[in-house]
Amino acid sequence: TPAHYIARADAARCVRRHIPGALSILKGAVPDRARGLGHMAPTYFCREPGIDAPTAVAAPHLSPMIRFPAVEDLKKSLRGEAAARRDALPADTRKAAAETIAARAFPIAIVPGSVVSGFMPLKSEISPLPLMQRLAEQGARLALPRIVGRGQPLSMREWGFGAPLDRGQWGIREPKPRAPEVDPDILLVPLLAFDRAGYRIGYGAGYYDMTISRLRRVKPVTAVGIAFAAQEVAKVPMTERDARLDLVLTEREVIDLRVS
Repeated sequence: TPAHYIARADAARCVRRHIPGALSILKGAVPDRARGLGHMAPTYFCREPGIDAPTAVAAPHLSPMIRFPAVEDLKKSLRGEAAARRDALPADTRKAAAETIAARAFPIAIVPGSVVSGFMPLKSEISPLPLMQRLAEQGARLALPRIVGRGQPLSMREWGFGAPLDRGQWGIREPKPRAPEVDPDILLVPLLAFDRAGYRIGYGAGYYDMTISRLRRVKPVTAVGIAFAAQEVAKVPMTERDARLDLVLTEREVIDLRVS
């Protein structure tokens, strides 16, 4: 209806006013398709974890304003741009970045027995494994996530290098069901994009937002994003379900968000 298109146009103007250039898409993001109505992020990206799950499904408690189409379109565009930048990094650059982060002094004291949850890298994600190995050598107990189901927090399971893994949803390797469940003290969090306010864009299913929020209701926990410097953006569009990171580690710097 005319009112529907007017509402979408007003929303788009609002987004542009608060986040200049936010609705733009990198040239070439959609091969052989001109800009205009229907221009969206790359279609292959819907195959990444959670992308096919609308935010409204992952977090049904959100208000209608949060689910407004212009905000969702913006997030999809930012995901596509961030994935393209990450995919463009050469493999040796990605490997060197992970090793640089691991070699640097970790910004949180590791008390022997502290539980640090990591993740198994997917596609071009930065690998947290060198850092996890270093933290294990300092006395940390390690954990990895298991996906319980859509709309539910991740189940963190104790794990050590050499322990067998299952192949879960989207081919992500995860601990066996018999592995003990733990509540981590430190979470290493994957992401597609992040900003200096501590907010991140994931794949859209909200698993880590739900997990961080659940843990923070139970105990003090530090959420540490791990990413390439190229994944930083000026501003991440935020919703009420988004869990803020405490730190972000890149190959260039440690970004401490606990005092900002």
